[in-house]
Amino acid sequence: MCRLCDPRKPGLICPAGGDYRADDGGLAAASLGAAAVSGAWRDPAAADMPDGVADGSRQVLIRGGAVLSMDDAVGNFASGDVLVEDGRIVEVAARIDAPEAAVIDAAGKIVMPGFIDTHHHQFETVLRGQLAHGILINDGRPENAANYYETVLQNVSMVYRPEDVYINELYGGVAQLDAGVTTVMDVSQIHHSPEHSDAAIEGLRDAGRRGVFGYFEGWGDRAKYPDDARRIKEQWFASDDQLLTMVMGGEIYLPGYEKAWEVGRELGLPIALHVVGTFGMQPVFDELGAKGWFGEDNILIHMTGMSDDGWKYAADAGAHVSLAVPIEMHMRHGTPPIQKALDLGMGVSLSSDVECTMTADMFTQMRGMITLQRMVVNEAALSGAQDYPDLMQCLDAIRHATIEGARGLRLDGVTGSLTPGKAADIVLLDAEAINVAPLNNVPGAVVTLMDRSNVDTVMVAGRVKKWRGRLLGFDIDRLRGELEASRDRVFAAAGIERDLFGP
Repeated sequence: MCRLCDPRKPGLICPAGGDYRADDGGLAAASLGAAAVSGAWRDPAAADMPDGVADGSRQVLIRGGAVLSMDDAVGNFASGDVLVEDGRIVEVAARIDAPEAAVIDAAGKIVMPGFIDTHHHQFETVLRGQLAHGILINDGRPENAANYYETVLQNVSMVYRPEDVYINELYGGVAQLDAGVTTVMDVSQIHHSPEHSDAAIEGLRDAGRRGVFGYFEGWGDRAKYPDDARRIKEQWFASDDQLLTMVMGGEIYLPGYEKAWEVGRELGLPIALHVVGTFGMQPVFDELGAKGWFGEDNILIHMTGMSDDGWKYAADAGAHVSLAVPIEMHMRHGTPPIQKALDLGMGVSLSSDVECTMTADMFTQMRGMITLQRMVVNEAALSGAQDYPDLMQCLDAIRHATIEGARGLRLDGVTGSLTPGKAADIVLLDAEAINVAPLNNVPGAVVTLMDRSNVDTVMVAGRVKKWRGRLLGFDIDRLRGELEASRDRVFAAAGIERDLFGP
């Protein structure tokens, strides 16, 4: 039962997908994120879904779509089929004979792996758009007083209750499902108590998608962090066979980071950290690199303003880079180091970062990455340079938004491509919509034409979470009401006055 469930309200559809039955006043169908929409309750939005698809009781054949597998060994198909059974991809081919399977007609759709966001602060969902003009830290100008460091990290984040954490995490996760993001690393810097940490994990779980819980130290967490990591790992992540996994935050701009790294590696967790020159991290980063601290288990977020030595240490160690290109450009992190990471042969993924400043869909991230990279290369060509990098292609941008993200999160054996044996984390994108038709080039359509409105159907581990343009199993109106109530309380406690037309 999720935190929003209330057995005193018989007949209420649980926002996480269950059903309250009037005859017993209890939850008739446990759903909570990791489960399917239960056979005990069928979402009206799925009335035309073939029998056996919702509960995974039959093979499912996704038939006749333009299949973009993101696996060179599998290939792509102008018209192809994907067979799913028990939550996994069984076969991908031009034509599959599966007479007993339930068929999803994918004609006019692009069938591809779900998007992977390797850095998203979901607890900040109530702050959407609040810092639309915000920069990272105060530069002394009055118009930049509402900066991220002071407004969010040192003020708003300090007043959250566990209930606020939960609804922010849940709503943010559901919203990204709607946009086709089937996997996220949630950088949840909101661990003021074990109850706050548990609420963040429950919100991730109840959204029902693949999630990596990033246990990052925030402000005011010194008394609990990282000592509670062992309890969290044992209680929530004892099994590897689940939708949720864990990453340890190792922020080097905060005192005591050494212990976080020690505990994370003791627990066998990847170590992720923000690396931003604006925060004066370059000397510490270089020092750690020289001491051999970096490894393949490191996920380095942003990497703006770093020295050539620091880059070499990270690349030689096999560390992964997560870029939030639109945010880095918009909030004064520094120029996104796309080409630097690519030239060094590093794994690079994409991330949405903060919705207080920009949307959390991967179409925005892919367009931001490809247009910036091409702008820099084109400018070099126009200026007369004889030696400049290749222009990024749309398929490259998709790769960074899918399989590279999976590799960075150590999930490439599970998701990130339409590969037989991997989990069926699959999205169907509408290529007949008015903003796309006629379909002439699949990668080009995904990167240069589409947005979240083109996300038609979403599967996570074979379970349908969005069907024909409508989310399943969630009372969105109720969730929005809960989120708005959280926003009102958080704003009041933080002393923020709502001004719908202010700066």
